[in-house]
Amino acid sequence: MKYNKIFSLIFLGLIIASCSSPQQKMKSTIQEQEKAFYTSQPGDANLAVVLINSYVSYVANYPSDIDAPEFLFKAADIAMNMNKPQQAIKLFQRIIGDYSDFDKLPQCLFLQGYIYENNLGNLQKAKEIYLEFLEKYPNDEFADDAEVSLQNLGKSPEQLIREFEEKSKSQE
Repeated sequence: MKYNKIFSLIFLGLIIASCSSPQQKMKSTIQEQEKAFYTSQPGDANLAVVLINSYVSYVANYPSDIDAPEFLFKAADIAMNMNKPQQAIKLFQRIIGDYSDFDKLPQCLFLQGYIYENNLGNLQKAKEIYLEFLEKYPNDEFADDAEVSLQNLGKSPEQLIREFEEKSKSQE
């Protein structure tokens, strides 16, 4: 009797698995990869590459899926945090170009500026992007961050500390 239940569960699982679409199978694989990545050693580069590739592959196969821009955003975020700035910028640009109604569009633009400033040291490009961001999204939650970034663009940590101390003294 016990074996019949086990066999029935296995058979039911096989039926359900065989009924899954290729798209659903890809999403399930991505979910498993996400679990593995987020529970692994911080910065596991191999898992990061696998997950980024899975996100990008999913979007290549199903570009109109509702999760497509979010998958690209996640891929860009991982690339940015794994010190792959060029890849992150390309992914953010792809989102901006292909998914104009994505709710994180302002973040995609802001993060490009951040990457140019902090990872690539291209202050001119960072300035252009921050200004574009402020022009397009003046009321976004990152607008203050963009303004502060513009004010402090190119300043060393020592300069920022000195300015902060001077400002503190003048307010006393």
